[in-house]
Amino acid sequence: MNQFSHKRTTAADPDFLSLIAQLDQDLRGRYQPYQAFYDGFNKVDDSARVVVILENEKPVGCGCFRPTDDPLCVEIKRMFVAHDHRRQGIAERVLRELENWALEERYPFARLETGNMQLEAVGLYLKSGYQRIENYGPYAGMSTSICMEKRLVFS
Repeated sequence: MNQFSHKRTTAADPDFLSLIAQLDQDLRGRYQPYQAFYDGFNKVDDSARVVVILENEKPVGCGCFRPTDDPLCVEIKRMFVAHDHRRQGIAERVLRELENWALEERYPFARLETGNMQLEAVGLYLKSGYQRIENYGPYAGMSTSICMEKRLVFS
């Protein structure tokens, strides 16, 4: 029987690094030639709060958030579920855990950027209460970017 668990960790976690390597490969396949531009905004540093979902101790999904210039808002980044583990509620679990962690740290809003070719991600965020906003920061004017925001509540 599959046993799912999660851990809160940092951007240096080897499980997280393994998953985001898979994410980067997936994104390069979807967004060439634009991905080189986006790569510069996908870096995470020591400020990132990371969630990794494990199945029987094997990493299968991840995401993180980082504080923004707005003291009331975090940015959700690096959401990914391994291809053979999709459609099992793992992304929803990651997102819910990130949102609860952000609320614990007193951030009432979360925003994010996803791509227009990631329809599964757009669907997840809409289902989770995110609303489309004007593209912000480095994504302004990028036709492949979709930006969203949500007022957070504990789930």
